[in-house]
Amino acid sequence: MKTLIMNLAKIHFSLIRVLPQQTYSCIRTLCATTRDPNRRIQRPKLNYEYLYNPDNTKYIERLIKHRKNVGDIHKVLQLRQKLGSVSESSHEYQLLQEELEKEALNIPNDASPHLWAYGEEPKVLEYVNPKPQFSFTPLELGQLGQRLDILRTENLGNVTGTRSYFFKGALAELEHALVKYSVSHLLKKGFTLMSVPDLLYSEIIEGCGMNTQGEHSQVYHIVGPSEGVCLAGTAEMSLGGYLRGRQLETHKLPSKLAAVSRCYRAESSGQAEERGIYRVHAFTKVEMFGATAADTGQESHDLYSEMVLLQKELFSRLGIHFQVLDMPLHDLGAPAYTKTDIEAWMPGRGMYGEISSASNCTDYQSARLNITYKDASGRERLVHTVNGTACAVPRLAIALCETFQDSDGNISLPPSLHPYLPGLSKICPPSTPCRTTWLRQKSFQGTIVPPGEGI
Repeated sequence: MKTLIMNLAKIHFSLIRVLPQQTYSCIRTLCATTRDPNRRIQRPKLNYEYLYNPDNTKYIERLIKHRKNVGDIHKVLQLRQKLGSVSESSHEYQLLQEELEKEALNIPNDASPHLWAYGEEPKVLEYVNPKPQFSFTPLELGQLGQRLDILRTENLGNVTGTRSYFFKGALAELEHALVKYSVSHLLKKGFTLMSVPDLLYSEIIEGCGMNTQGEHSQVYHIVGPSEGVCLAGTAEMSLGGYLRGRQLETHKLPSKLAAVSRCYRAESSGQAEERGIYRVHAFTKVEMFGATAADTGQESHDLYSEMVLLQKELFSRLGIHFQVLDMPLHDLGAPAYTKTDIEAWMPGRGMYGEISSASNCTDYQSARLNITYKDASGRERLVHTVNGTACAVPRLAIALCETFQDSDGNISLPPSLHPYLPGLSKICPPSTPCRTTWLRQKSFQGTIVPPGEGI
């Protein structure tokens, strides 16, 4: 066995040397996409009756206009009409059917009727905890982190590039404490903790409502888009993939899952308020995901409301000031029927920043992932899915550290975290600070000796 593994490794490196890169990439792609003989693309259970109904066309057109103009209902109807004039046994019919499905998948979910009255602005539902007051000018986490030697975000070009970070010492401990604090609370509320993969097939991610193609996609691909393997942007995708193709037992609904994972997002921003660790390419998050029955439609709203209440409990106990927002149509992603954001006050930045979101996706995701149950009459139905952030570490760390700083630049941690931070209730400067001068020059300044001319 050892000899076999070594020979396979030799073949791999030989191919890199001998074959052109494009050919090698094709072989690697072939191996990657055919390694699982049981993998099959499942057809989505889309509501074509709703899409084809002429009484719904104007409404869907209006919905698309207010949802970032993604989707074209008229193209769906045109393809359906063209499909009716082609023989079902022909190759053209199959191609048209695939194109029709692709266009139908672009149509966003319906939206809660009350959102049409909001216009462009969210509705503030409530403020929680008083806004902190200071007798001094509060610092940003970046400044606090430099003073306390707990955070590095600059000069990472030789390690990982921009929009990345290192947590060190007390801040790294705070990250783990926030995760434990959040998970322990969710377990008490009946959630099942899952450990999930970071690598997913693109159809799973798209089934959850995130685009994986095009220059504006925030998804990282492994080698290239043709391989169909991506890094998950949130555990919601992995948990949705876990339930994919399943018929859930009705008496076990709602199913409430939670996971801790790294989240990978190839996003960028030039906005000054999103500097530092506010918007990064990889971060740790605790995610909630649920599946409910859909007999009345109230079931998913109840679970959605429960998740928002859990978010409020988690953040209010940390002592930070935040506002709860009911988001307008234009801010809803394609899967969401309704969405609630929570924005925490970040004193050093002098702004509210989003720290969590919760969405009721009704049957948008389950239709694409084929997640079903049987109702009381024995009829197979699509479940409704709900998701919510329990803890997005970087932004929650910003709100906490900036809220509980003192005039000396120390950070007093809230009592609710003390059980998860034994011996650490206050972050102070290190007794023996490490003075490091980072090398900014990336290129080698010496003379490069050609092969054969050196020693």
